[in-house]
Amino acid sequence: MINSASITYKYPSNIGIVLCGHGSRDPQAEKEFINVVEKIKSRIPNIPVLYGFLEFNRPIISSALDQLRNMGVERVIALPAMLFAAGHAKNDIPAVLNKYSAETGLPIQYGRELGLNSLMIGAAGARIKEIIDINPVFPLSETLLVVAGRGSSDPDANSNVCKITRMLVEGFGFGWGETVFSGVTFPLVEPGLRHALKLGFKRVVLLPYFLFSGVLVSRVRDHSMKVSNDNPDVQFLNASYLSDQDFVIDTFMERFQEVLKGENFMNCALCKYRSNLLGFESEVGYEQISHHHHFEGILENCPDCGSNECDCKNKKKNSSENKEQEHSHQHFPYPHAEHPLGPVTLRSLNN
Repeated sequence: MINSASITYKYPSNIGIVLCGHGSRDPQAEKEFINVVEKIKSRIPNIPVLYGFLEFNRPIISSALDQLRNMGVERVIALPAMLFAAGHAKNDIPAVLNKYSAETGLPIQYGRELGLNSLMIGAAGARIKEIIDINPVFPLSETLLVVAGRGSSDPDANSNVCKITRMLVEGFGFGWGETVFSGVTFPLVEPGLRHALKLGFKRVVLLPYFLFSGVLVSRVRDHSMKVSNDNPDVQFLNASYLSDQDFVIDTFMERFQEVLKGENFMNCALCKYRSNLLGFESEVGYEQISHHHHFEGILENCPDCGSNECDCKNKKKNSSENKEQEHSHQHFPYPHAEHPLGPVTLRSLNN
């Protein structure tokens, strides 16, 4: 693979970049996001690179855009800091950008999500190699790989996590591979791991396929620990999430280059808003709106408040606030929310 850090490009003048993140109540996740931004800045020191969040952190995306305008930027390239194209990349971020551009006249071009490609597979592979190199007890053919994704109401995004798993299984030669999710869809981490262990493997490599730390990565760790404690004869190896791995930074740079070349085309073949996907037919043509405008810049609210997954000190206060505002923060209902291996298992664990 070519490291784009070694390549010199000539860029047009008066452009700026804004990295669009989701936001997290976890200060460590914010630090990791900013670290990625700084690494991108180091690749293109003559271009202003700012960042903004959809919710739970400041600055919000529109504030970053304001700052770029004040710096004299005449054209903005917005890059979603999202692994896959689901609701945030398809709806929430574009809605914010479109509204801002319409109100100010500032041209904004939108890049693709990080997506499924050789660089991101390489980043995941590097995280796996880090953990197996220091634990060479079992051959890979006798090792189970489990990739934990975020989980989405978008089946295309979920299927991409499954493809990542398969590419890694074949790349390394693992004995088997399974995919689990931290929420929304199925199987969730604990029931998925318990099912996978029935295959009889005595070593499991667990890769959280996330960009940054936060509540959901902690959930993956906590629930895998429960399964590990119940199976002391199985060795569990926890790989790191992706964070600022060099290939991740390379992918952001690739997305930037695509916009400059006019090649930033998303693959919409299996988009549930454009295709008549089995089970999701009612979502074709769903309006592109942001579900986050009431949560922009709110630092104290926690996305898991109201459940035992949260240790937020404002838990009771936030639970009532979220109930009052939930009408403006609802996503299209996921049709399999009651699946026996899905989010209902979280409720049973918390009882």
